[in-house]
Amino acid sequence: MERLEKLLRERHPLLELRVNEPMSKHTTFRIGGPAALMALPGTMEEVQTVFKTAAELDVEPFFLGNGSNLLVADKGYPGFIVKLTGDFDEIREVSRGVEAGSAVLLSRLSNALVGRGLTGLEFAGGIPGSVGGAVTMNAGAYGGEMAQVLEEVAFLDEAGEVCTLPASECDFGYRHSIFSNRKCLILEARFHLEPGDPATIKARMDELTARRREKQPLEFPSAGSMFKRPPGHFAAALIDQCGLKGLTVGGAQVSEKHAGFVVNRGGATCADVLELARRVRERVLAQTGVELEMEVKTLR
Repeated sequence: MERLEKLLRERHPLLELRVNEPMSKHTTFRIGGPAALMALPGTMEEVQTVFKTAAELDVEPFFLGNGSNLLVADKGYPGFIVKLTGDFDEIREVSRGVEAGSAVLLSRLSNALVGRGLTGLEFAGGIPGSVGGAVTMNAGAYGGEMAQVLEEVAFLDEAGEVCTLPASECDFGYRHSIFSNRKCLILEARFHLEPGDPATIKARMDELTARRREKQPLEFPSAGSMFKRPPGHFAAALIDQCGLKGLTVGGAQVSEKHAGFVVNRGGATCADVLELARRVRERVLAQTGVELEMEVKTLR
C-alpha cells in the first residue's frame, strides 16, 4: 500500500487519501477496523488515475458506497478502498428523468424528485444505500426495485475505460445485476421517471417512511436485511418461527422488532455479528430445513 500511496500522491497531489481509515465510520453497522488505504476521488480524472495506478501495481480496489450492506472485520482491511465523492455526488435533471452520481444517497435522490414532480422512486426513500450500491444489487422495497426505473448506467470497466450499458443489458434479478460479479466501478445512473403530483409523491413517501419506522429497528445501527429471501419463504418469518428474536451475542442482537435484522446494540464487533448469524442459520436449518444465505457482504 505504501508504494500505491506514494505514486498516487505524486500523480495527483489534490486527491484525498486516508491511511488506516476506520471502517466503522463508513458502514451503517458502525463496525470495522482500519482500511490500509482509502482514496476519495471526486473527479473523473482522479478516478481514472486511481484505477490505472492500482492496476499498474496489481492492486485490486474495493469500491465502497454507503456501506449499508457491508460488515468489515474487526482487524480491518489490509487492502485499498475507493469511495467516490465530489462530482459523483450530484443530481442532474434530464428529459423525463434524472442522472445521479454513484455516490448520491437514495434518500437524497428520492427527496429531490418530489420537488421535480417525478414519480417512480418513492420506494427507495428509506433504503440507506447509494445509487452505485443500489444499482449493483438491484435494491428494492415495497414492490419496487431499481430495474423498474433505471434507463442506463455509466461505469469504468476492468480496463479503466468509461462505458455505458442500457438497463435491459444489466441482467437484473433478485439482489443481483451484471455488476455484482464484475470488477467495475459504477459512475452514474440515468433514471426514466414519469411526471406526477408532488403532493401525491410526498404522501406516498411519508406513508412508506411511517411503515419502516413502525416495523424496522431504525434506532440501532444495522445493515438492513441480514439474509436473502429463500425461495418460497421469508427469512424474517423463519427466524421468528424459530423463536430467535432477541438472540444476542456480545453487542449484536436479532432485532426484537424485525427478525430479519441483526442490530448493533452498542459495541458489537464483526465477530459478534458473524457468530450470531451462524447460530441463526444453524437453528433455522435444523428446525425448518431451509438454508439461509447471507445478504450482507463481509470484507476481511
